[in-house]
Amino acid sequence: MIVGIDHLGIAVSNLDEAISLYRDVFSLKLEGVHVVEEQRVRVASFSTGGEPRIELLEPTESESPIAKSLNRRGEGVHHIALKVRNIKTALEELREKGLKLVDEKPRIGVGGAKIAFIHPKSTRNVLLELCEKP
Repeated sequence: MIVGIDHLGIAVSNLDEAISLYRDVFSLKLEGVHVVEEQRVRVASFSTGGEPRIELLEPTESESPIAKSLNRRGEGVHHIALKVRNIKTALEELREKGLKLVDEKPRIGVGGAKIAFIHPKSTRNVLLELCEKP
C-alpha cells in the first residue's frame, strides 16, 4: 500500500522567513510556492536532492487547519506524507483496518496530487497524509 515517503510538512508562521532559512542557510532548492485555496494554505516546496521533499506550510486564514495547529503546538513538523499508488484503495483498506480518517474521499493538493489525511488518534498522535501523484 505505502510505496515511500513523499514529503514532510512543516507548519510555519512566516513563510518568507522560513524560505530564507531552508534556501539560504540549508542550501535546499526551492521548487516553488503555491496557494492551495481549499486548504487555506500557502506552500513552499523544497527538493532535498531526492525523496522526501520538505513542504513549508503557512496559513492564509486564521481558521485554517494550519493556523489552528500553529495556535495549539507552534511551529514544527505538522505531518508526514506517505506515497500510495491508489489512494482510494488505500483509504478503503485503512478504514477496514479500523483507522479513523480525516478525509473519507481524496481531495486535491499541491501539484494536482490526490491527498487524504488519517486522524492522529489512529496513528499514535502522528498526522499522516496519503499522497497519490498524477
